[in-house]
Amino acid sequence: MDEPFVPPYPLAPLDLLTALARRYAFGDLGALAPLVMPEPGAIPALCEFGQRLLTLDAEDFAAEVDAKAVPAALRRRARECHMPQTPREQPRGALSSLRPAYGLLLEVIQVRWQRRELSSVMSALHIASEYLPLLAFEPVLGHAGDPARWPQGLRAEGSRFGVIGDRDCDHTKPEKSAAERTLRVAHEPGEGWRAYFDRQHSQLSGAMAACVAKCRKPCTAMDWIPEPAREGLGLRCKVALTFADTPLVRLRHAAPVGHGFGVPSPEEVLDAWERSRSYLDKNDIGHEASREDGFPLPGLPSLFSAVAAAPIATSALLSDVAAHLVTLIGAPALRGAGV
Repeated sequence: MDEPFVPPYPLAPLDLLTALARRYAFGDLGALAPLVMPEPGAIPALCEFGQRLLTLDAEDFAAEVDAKAVPAALRRRARECHMPQTPREQPRGALSSLRPAYGLLLEVIQVRWQRRELSSVMSALHIASEYLPLLAFEPVLGHAGDPARWPQGLRAEGSRFGVIGDRDCDHTKPEKSAAERTLRVAHEPGEGWRAYFDRQHSQLSGAMAACVAKCRKPCTAMDWIPEPAREGLGLRCKVALTFADTPLVRLRHAAPVGHGFGVPSPEEVLDAWERSRSYLDKNDIGHEASREDGFPLPGLPSLFSAVAAAPIATSALLSDVAAHLVTLIGAPALRGAGV
């Protein structure tokens, strides 16, 4: 058994806090800073902010925090990934565009990978797979699937979108229910709005993709999309649906006793991703997953960018929170501790 790393000198308390910040251990840092520093100042509140981002708690990205604790630029970038909690909340955050949220997802995957927290990696990948069709739809919608801004064309004469019990519609029962609900949820109170996003919006994402990528009896629901854009959208949605069925994403559901057991090893994840890249490499969009772009799962940012028809760069939001914490801690530079 390997011996644990022991630094050649005792770490000073502030050095230890700095190491925690650089490892994105926001929860531990927030709990320990008041025990080590007589006046921790903004550190605990900033750590709470960073922990929300790391755990992808998108409901609370815009929750009230001490305005002096979190720089305005960081709060603004977090609000871009925030999921509005009422139909009229402004700004619209991730309902305006999913691109910042996918940048954060990539950064969370990268950080969790570095920390060897594979269960959290798989959870982030699962979230990414669920909403990938809405990322594909964003260029034609002009937003990221905001129920308050659906095009009237979804309700056009001859549309089966959201029509419960229509046997000619290829949507599953959960997708039909989500499609019916999304057309009216913007007029519901906040409680109903939040319940819809908790339980049905991911189903709606798949329903939208099914309409343009695999419907056997197309209705008029998608006729509002300009003809030149339909082919590209259909291909991007097809790849999004394929990604959700790859060995990588299915790995989260592979444990025989439930999701809490059988966390995969890094080698298993990489093997599943290599098989997934071959699985995806059937067209120009899916081929982007084959790129060597320097990400821990090579090609994942390139794939997301191709589906989005726009560049999706890995966010630096978590690293900027960590850097600001290091500045607040004010410790001398670590002396080669290897943390």
